Amino acid sequence: MSPGRVGRVLNLDTLARLQRGLRTPGQALRLPVPEGMTAPLGCDAVAVPARLGPLVMPRLPRVGCVYADGTTWWWLVPSDSDHALEWPAPAHYVTGAVVPDLSRLPDLIHRPDGTLPYTPPIPLYLTLCRVTGTAPAWSRPVSA
Repeated sequence: MSPGRVGRVLNLDTLARLQRGLRTPGQALRLPVPEGMTAPLGCDAVAVPARLGPLVMPRLPRVGCVYADGTTWWWLVPSDSDHALEWPAPAHYVTGAVVPDLSRLPDLIHRPDGTLPYTPPIPLYLTLCRVTGTAPAWSRPVSA
């Protein structure tokens, strides 16, 4: 590159999105937004093993669309709900609500009243931290 000429600048968010685009091995299906609902903030999903689903649901103040297939439950959340959050294991954050390696779409097991499909991400995050025994990232001690 010659002096004075500036190439395209990529920030960390752009690089993270590019990397996410490379992570879709096998067949991938997108969890749909139910008819009559809108997703103005885009959709991502948080997946947890089915054994945790019944522990999480009653602890949330508001539950959006939840899908299940017998082994995994998925909650629709607004896009970029993983920004600055480390979702606790065994939870898995799925960008674009794209679930890889499924032969069919999971069943919609909860549909909220209204037009928005989202579960609020912070209450979901805190609930998952509680049921998994994980301290939220911002409350963990910092080591030097």
